Amino acid sequence: MSAIPEPNSPVLKAYRAIGNNPAGRWTLSRAIALKAPFFTTINPVLTRLEPGRVEATMKKRWLVTNHIGTVHAIAMCNLAEFVGGLCMEVSLRGDMRWIPVGMQVHYQKMAKTDLKGVSVLDDIAFTEPGDIVVPVSVTDADDVEVFRADISMRISWKK
Repeated sequence: MSAIPEPNSPVLKAYRAIGNNPAGRWTLSRAIALKAPFFTTINPVLTRLEPGRVEATMKKRWLVTNHIGTVHAIAMCNLAEFVGGLCMEVSLRGDMRWIPVGMQVHYQKMAKTDLKGVSVLDDIAFTEPGDIVVPVSVTDADDVEVFRADISMRISWKK
């Protein structure tokens, strides 16, 4: 029986090389956002990236607000997909891939401050294709959860 391949993510390798300081985290965050340009609308910044856990922040600024001056729901969805997708990217073994196939969201409170998104996977021993749910919590500056997402991810073998 062969050993299960370890996560082999270029993003994880880059974070381990340059993520130990704010400038490196900012640079890597910009590079990821340019790969999927819609992420540039929220200007996320990685603060933690490891198999099974990813954290990122976004500033509350005019461009991501709604008509009542709070962070727009879709901006929070964007942050959730950023951290949830990266959590899959750095947790999945090298011979597998992922894609989001759905998202269920819960708006807990109005988001009036800068935000932090956190995705945690308790079990990252993916051995077979299938669908999993990746949870994401978004909290405000007072560490109060303002938004929660459950992102359905489809795992398949790389071709």
